[in-house]
Amino acid sequence: NEAADEKSDVYSFGVVLWELVTEKIPWENLNAMQVIGAVGFMNQRLDVPKDVDPQWISLMESCWHSEPQRRPTFQEVMEKLRELQRKYTIQFQAARAASIDNSSLKEK
Repeated sequence: NEAADEKSDVYSFGVVLWELVTEKIPWENLNAMQVIGAVGFMNQRLDVPKDVDPQWISLMESCWHSEPQRRPTFQEVMEKLRELQRKYTIQFQAARAASIDNSSLKEK
């Protein structure tokens, strides 16, 4: 029950993140009024699968904070996304290097 501003956009962005990680439609079994009631008045949040990286869960949940002023700014969201990008880039590079090392061992 808040005015539309950056903090409500951050909430919506958290929902978009949820859609990306789950590949599902949020609240697909509810109509618009039910979603407003569930989220706005009953403080219900989307369920995040347990196998999702805890850093993604933390980011989504911070975007959904029930107190809008405690939600991150988009600047803070971007910083967190950059951290996650660095993490996954490092993991990808390490996995790729290990794969190259393993394939070169097999060739010998």
